[in-house]
Amino acid sequence: MHDTTGERRPITDRFSDFCAAVIRRLPFGLSRIVPPSLLGFAIINGFTFSVDIGLLSLMKVGLGWPSGIAFTIGYVIAFGLAYYLNRTFNFHSHAPVGPQALLYAVAVLINYLAFILGVGAGLTSLGVHYLLARLLAGSCEAVYMYSVMRWVIFRDMLKQAEPHHEGATQGAEGGTRAVSGR
Repeated sequence: MHDTTGERRPITDRFSDFCAAVIRRLPFGLSRIVPPSLLGFAIINGFTFSVDIGLLSLMKVGLGWPSGIAFTIGYVIAFGLAYYLNRTFNFHSHAPVGPQALLYAVAVLINYLAFILGVGAGLTSLGVHYLLARLLAGSCEAVYMYSVMRWVIFRDMLKQAEPHHEGATQGAEGGTRAVSGR
């Protein structure tokens, strides 16, 4: 929690350190393959997915709204939150927000059409329970969104390789620093 000078480290750095420490402990050599940003994405998007499901349930069951509207509103709110949290905590991007936000909007639109409406609302219209349909759509979108965030939207961070398997992690400024083995 504190760096070598005794000052409290930013929460964004502590989040990255936590992800790197967990990844370093993976068995079977997985720590050389799995980047800390994958765990960070799973944590952040797990949280925002629960926000999405909560809003979906509130609007669909509580308010009786149609599936398409409920899926859309929950999706937009959750993905806005996911963008901010991933940019800040997970990818530590300092690239201009405008171009990234535009790329993110395109990725989200593709994701929305393919997985939310195509898979989620499509399965619901075929009689699949709306929560199961959303979970199936969420599984598809997780693979797609992590890939597009890592290799397209936040590609500025690829220039700074994730040295997760060597006991280090990226600093907020992009420099590599040692991580204590917590």
